Amino acid sequence: MVVVMRAGSTQDDVDRVVDAVTGVGGECFVSRGRHQTIVGLVGDLTQFAELPLHAFPGVEDVIRVSRPFKLVSNDAQPRPSTVTVGDAAISRDTVTLIAGPCAVETPEQTRRACELARDAGATILRGGAFKPRTSPYAFQGLGESGLEILREVSRDLGLPFVTEVVTPADVETVARSADMLQVGTRNMQNFQLLKEVGLAGRPVLLKRGMTATIEEWVMAAEYIAHTGNLQVVLCERGVRTFEPMTRNTLDVSAVPVAQSLTHLPIVIDPSHSGGKRDLVLPLIRAAIGVGADGVIVDVHPEPERALVDGPQALTAEDMAELRSTVTTFARAAGRRVATPATRGPVDRAGWGAAAD
Repeated sequence: MVVVMRAGSTQDDVDRVVDAVTGVGGECFVSRGRHQTIVGLVGDLTQFAELPLHAFPGVEDVIRVSRPFKLVSNDAQPRPSTVTVGDAAISRDTVTLIAGPCAVETPEQTRRACELARDAGATILRGGAFKPRTSPYAFQGLGESGLEILREVSRDLGLPFVTEVVTPADVETVARSADMLQVGTRNMQNFQLLKEVGLAGRPVLLKRGMTATIEEWVMAAEYIAHTGNLQVVLCERGVRTFEPMTRNTLDVSAVPVAQSLTHLPIVIDPSHSGGKRDLVLPLIRAAIGVGADGVIVDVHPEPERALVDGPQALTAEDMAELRSTVTTFARAAGRRVATPATRGPVDRAGWGAAAD
């Protein structure tokens, strides 16, 4: 069950609801958004039904939610969410391009890749400083020095950036630099990590586990929302199947299915799903066609020299077609292409100081 508070309700109004619910043996999880507060109730629904919650001061509605995820459910918030990343936004009204190097290798490579991403219309940069790899002998990323490179490039280009955090111990360090935290496919059900990124005060990009069901994916988002952070974006990045012709199998059906369940924005990763450069643009067309709110793409100035995932990275020669593809298919779907709010140097003061 979910109690939706009116805009402008007071802390006393919320406390009154919490006291009533805990008084009959229930638990409350309060999520404070920018415009509205939602109180999720867990416990005996028959006990809650006897409480006159509708009549409590500041209560707008009481909704019985049958799904196991409460806070990220469409029942809790019928209108789609907008997630703010610095001066950029990811929402159901627009198509957002997130792009940059899969891994930060050198300052020069990172800057050039991010410049290409910006020129293609990206409003959010991506780059990996910490790289979880299948092989312990593979390049694991530059760590904190990679974060410093990303921070400098982001500042100079005037665009926010998202980067992956791999362990709970790294969350505080990464959150000091990044504008958005990414939880990768291998960590989707690392529940302690989900809690820590939720508490970090940054928006979160949550990739679907390569063997996860859609419900498990959404439940992982619920872990983050449970901390009070509803600034979560879901990312479909392909699932593991028996098909060897692609790196993973892009589940485009996951977008409309997830949108029927949750108010969170959903983006698609065509680079890691297809695993081949010539599949990226066709998969972007499919992503926008099924209603994805954005795409996240790998870019590299010299993919033949890339330390990570070179075969899937788009090159300088692909940028004009990338921009054209996103623009054309967004318009065909009746959507706008997200544009940067600023092109000046980025000032992170105050960004992510509290989770909305």
